[in-house]
Amino acid sequence: MTIAAFRKSTIVRVRNVGLRFFYRSADVVAPRLAGRLARDLWFTLPPRLAGTPLPPGAEPFSVAVRGAQVRGHVFGEGPVVYLVHGWGGLGSQLAAFVEPLVATGHRVVLFDAPSHGDSDPGAAGPRRTHGVELGQALDAVFARFGPAEAVVAHSLGAVSTYLALRFGWLGTERLVLIAPMVDAESLFDQFQAALGFGSRTRRAFDRQVDDFVGIPVAEFDAIVQSSHVDPVPTLVVHDRRDRQTPYADAERLVDALPEARLVTTEGLGHRRILRDSAVVAEVVEFVVNGERAVAA
Repeated sequence: MTIAAFRKSTIVRVRNVGLRFFYRSADVVAPRLAGRLARDLWFTLPPRLAGTPLPPGAEPFSVAVRGAQVRGHVFGEGPVVYLVHGWGGLGSQLAAFVEPLVATGHRVVLFDAPSHGDSDPGAAGPRRTHGVELGQALDAVFARFGPAEAVVAHSLGAVSTYLALRFGWLGTERLVLIAPMVDAESLFDQFQAALGFGSRTRRAFDRQVDDFVGIPVAEFDAIVQSSHVDPVPTLVVHDRRDRQTPYADAERLVDALPEARLVTTEGLGHRRILRDSAVVAEVVEFVVNGERAVAA
């Protein structure tokens, strides 16, 4: 699902007057075609981000996910913590968490999702992927390294983690969700408004998305998916001025979870929050003392 680069790339392109004219016209004469083209645009990844240097001691690995190789790195020894990036991201975006977690006696695993970074294209094809595919990759990595002390997930990784918890083998003692994407439908509404298509194309788009992803649009929702898994202590960290995933959605998510606490930041946005020393310290404290941190 398009999250982190939604406003910076896709919306800029779709404001083109000619493209909006096409979608308005196609809504009348060819809504199925317009819906398919809109789906393809939505699921196309933004340009690759520059990688963040990894700390010393990285051991590379790869696992097979539906015929594709997903690549990542593992650090340290001890209870396992999985770091999960979001849409258009890289595992190395969460590199700031590695050394503090290793120092507290954890084994830290990060990876690039299918079609991201150093991993192969997934079943969706080059430069295309979706949140279910990310969840399947997380589950395959989990099968390699075993039960999780914690999962730290950014943005789209939040829903993908819940999907792996519900439909895969993934299990964890606690969750950290940073700038989580909570639901897809509100983002689809923004996408529809940006492209300017009407209700016929929207219905076709929703059907195309359901077929492409494999679950109904309405169920690609962290609150919906969390209701189907056993609750665990959860820390949600979100910046009040995040322009990619709304802060109000994080509040809704915390209200819906029985064992959750929200930490609010100011001025860190959607990505810098992953490098902030205070955020890193808060997350590490929660991983080490999860239940106490939620109750505090």
